[in-house]
Amino acid sequence: MFTTAPPKSATANTPLDLFAAIAELKQALNAVILAHYYQEPDIQDIADYIGDSLGLSRQAAATDAEVIVFAGVHFMAETAKILNPDKLVLLPDLNAGCSLADTCPPDQFAAFKAQHPDHIVVSYINCSAEIKAMSDIICTSSNAVSLIEQIPEEQPIIFAPDKNLGRYVMQQTGRDLVLWQGSCMVHETFSEKKLVQLKITHPDAEIIAHPECEEPVLHHADFIGSTTALLNYVQRSDRTQFIVVTEPGIIHQMEKLVPTKQFIPAPATGNCACNECPHMRLNTLEKLYLAMKHRQPEITMPEATRVAALKPIQAMLRMSA
Repeated sequence: MFTTAPPKSATANTPLDLFAAIAELKQALNAVILAHYYQEPDIQDIADYIGDSLGLSRQAAATDAEVIVFAGVHFMAETAKILNPDKLVLLPDLNAGCSLADTCPPDQFAAFKAQHPDHIVVSYINCSAEIKAMSDIICTSSNAVSLIEQIPEEQPIIFAPDKNLGRYVMQQTGRDLVLWQGSCMVHETFSEKKLVQLKITHPDAEIIAHPECEEPVLHHADFIGSTTALLNYVQRSDRTQFIVVTEPGIIHQMEKLVPTKQFIPAPATGNCACNECPHMRLNTLEKLYLAMKHRQPEITMPEATRVAALKPIQAMLRMSA
């Protein structure tokens, strides 16, 4: 949930050196900047910590900063607030939502859950605070398989909201999960046909993919993993070319870590940049500066929701230790 108006629009008073201005505000506010791998390169370069959802959750839980500036999307900022109720949590753009989270409305999910009263709920972190509050365990793409494997086999499980990640987890664990039929608009846009054509053009390239992708695309992958797992893989692989089947923001970090290798973004259907998350890309360096300057938009939520959502996040962090 968001409170207050979005940051004021840019004016002639916006500093020319945003990097220096943000560094000054960060010191004055005792702030930490957390950024997801899918953010634009400038934001990644100024962040104190860059990571995937699991890494960002751990950093949010551990920080002693008074202000958390979350360069990501709303469910990520909500997670930081759930873990830090007494801290000011800022999101640069109010409209930085999540197509996957939007596919799981709380009222519909509550009714779905009621149809399976003997099931526990494992929810992918890409969901709203309200869905987290109805969950027993939160997972990320980094730890979903491991967490499911820790649950007794006789315990039935609802997995929400991503059907593609849920199907992948089922294949990896052999468990029968009841899947909520949600999906990420970005990871569903990749074209299998164009991916095969790209592989023909680059026969020596390895295909690396995120498990949120659809099954026909994953069928062609040489390696499947979370954003952090993909980043680690390209560093240790002997190959020098990679076709990257996830949001292409991760390529900035790949190029920084292994500049001698080539990273090719997988093509989407049609002739568009649909493989870029439109929500992630709403955040800009200027909006981040304005959010810090005006100390808004701030993330808040009802305390009852926060407390209920905290328990499954803590379960995740405990089971992932």
